[in-house]
Amino acid sequence: MKKILIVDDEPNIVMALEYTFKKNNFEVFIARDGQEALDILEVQLPDVIILDVMMPMVDGFATLEQIKKDERLQHCKVIFLSAKNKEKDIEKGLSLGANLYVVKPFSIKKLIEQVQDLIQ
Repeated sequence: MKKILIVDDEPNIVMALEYTFKKNNFEVFIARDGQEALDILEVQLPDVIILDVMMPMVDGFATLEQIKKDERLQHCKVIFLSAKNKEKDIEKGLSLGANLYVVKPFSIKKLIEQVQDLIQ
């Protein structure tokens, strides 16, 4: 079973993604901010991380910088899922090492397909 970590502070998005990924046979972990995500990553090694940019405590960009420093997480695919849709934000996310940058509002169906493609 593939593992996914969803990092977002919007409850509606978290619930929708958790439900959909569980239905698609993923083991799902939830973090409400970057620090909580980093704590989970101490004990879990997901295949995919879906990461919001704007969050309390530690934002998505800073979280990804920490993820990229951890040898154990080199295999993880990271997808930014953010309302920050300016070209400079997207470029920053990709230059930090994200595999994809998806802008909100988004299609859950399309996101599932993108995740499946990444982990093939």
